[in-house]
Amino acid sequence: MKYLMRKWRNDFQNNNESYYDLIEDFDLIESSFAQQYGIRLRNEIDTMKWGEFASLLSGLNGDTPLGNIVRIRSEKDPKTIKNFTESEREIRSKWLNKSAKKVSHENYQQAMESIKNMFKAIANQNEKK
Repeated sequence: MKYLMRKWRNDFQNNNESYYDLIEDFDLIESSFAQQYGIRLRNEIDTMKWGEFASLLSGLNGDTPLGNIVRIRSEKDPKTIKNFTESEREIRSKWLNKSAKKVSHENYQQAMESIKNMFKAIANQNEKK
């Protein structure tokens, strides 16, 4: 079961980089399910298994509302970005700003360890005086 959960979890990411948020983008997910699969997610969410949801979500194509947003947020080609509309630039900019604010647990731990070591060094200097 752990293998299956890991596989499903990975369906949501591309190289550990996710371009949507399950909570904040749920309206896009709902409309994408309705468009591509004809599924009214609010009516079926109570009976749908996580694995089925994850598989359907990972299978959404670029013609859906979520697919279009993910395409904009994940674009790396400067020439394509240069040709973005004002609206597309705003979508991408908001996502990049939000993503920049997130700190990984590992980076947080490293920063806290550095701060701890700094205080230890200060304490050691004070003891020597």
